[in-house]
Amino acid sequence: MNVPLLDVNAQNHPIADELRAAFNGVLETGRFIMGSEVEQFESAMTEFLGVKHAIGLSSGTDAILLALMAMDIGVGDEVICPSFTFFATAGCIARTGATPVFCDCHPDTFNIDFASAEECVSEKTKAIIPVHLFGQSVDMDACEVFAKKYELKVIEDTAQSLGAQFNGRACGAMSDFGSYSFFPSKNLGGLGDGGLLVTQNDELADIATKMRNHGMHPRYYHQMIGGNFRLDALQAALLRVKFSHYADYIRQRQENAAYYRKQLASLDSIILPTEQEGYAHIWNQFTLRVQNGQRDALKNYLGNQGVGCEIYYPIPMHQQQCFAHLEGNQRTSLASTDQLSKEVLSIPIYPELSHEQQDAVITALKSFQS
Repeated sequence: MNVPLLDVNAQNHPIADELRAAFNGVLETGRFIMGSEVEQFESAMTEFLGVKHAIGLSSGTDAILLALMAMDIGVGDEVICPSFTFFATAGCIARTGATPVFCDCHPDTFNIDFASAEECVSEKTKAIIPVHLFGQSVDMDACEVFAKKYELKVIEDTAQSLGAQFNGRACGAMSDFGSYSFFPSKNLGGLGDGGLLVTQNDELADIATKMRNHGMHPRYYHQMIGGNFRLDALQAALLRVKFSHYADYIRQRQENAAYYRKQLASLDSIILPTEQEGYAHIWNQFTLRVQNGQRDALKNYLGNQGVGCEIYYPIPMHQQQCFAHLEGNQRTSLASTDQLSKEVLSIPIYPELSHEQQDAVITALKSFQS
């Protein structure tokens, strides 16, 4: 049985009539950039996340970039972020002219290690970007203590964790800014790119909203330099349709994760991902750690068995060629990051995955070990 890593059509086709109706509605309005569809989507997100302001944007990457710009972070500044993350986290820091400073992560949760981050602080440090990786929250109590100690701004990279929680609080809603992605592979995936930036701060919201549209307010008057970070009305309309099903998508991912954890518990050479109590994991990825140097062999074996899998991430940020000039700035051990990049392998976890498909994945994993 072939089991893809992700099947977006399995999610989109059953609601095709709803999506087409949303498309037709936007088509009839003739308003394709911003407008009421975006405003209604933003309103739904403010209620869902318990925030004062939600700003629809062109992508999750642009959400991080806009947050940095709105807080005037740039040349001469340093921003701490984990090395074990998707490129956008560090890339956006560099695009402002600031310097990313990489810290390590915890090998059990894959999330930022604040003890490592302590070693990265300098007089130039202005902010930190904790990443809620793979659908599970960072320890935001530790983040709050750290940020207050060094008087740092905090941007939560919540691209993979819309709806995840930390002790009842929504990921992305516990700092200066929270950024989200609606890339098609995310738990709430659009039919194209899209993003969101949220904040409780009125002043930051005002700045970010103006910067979203070239810093323009009123029309053709520019108080500041922004960018074209606007969300398409069509993406907002389609996301609103899918958001109405979002609770079911999350529940199904959580059920799939629980089934994997039960069925794979006996495997000796594989470390299963952890789910911390009170963290409301939403399982954007189900990421194994394959020991004894067997990760690549297992990846090839699963591929030959028709089972989709992927490495997130094979090359951490501190090893990327574009950041080679920063090697002299490395201030902390990145041992866990280096280890994870050689061990991690993600297997299918999407909501529409059937037990038969999951059993095929489980059988393949067990047969490799035997």
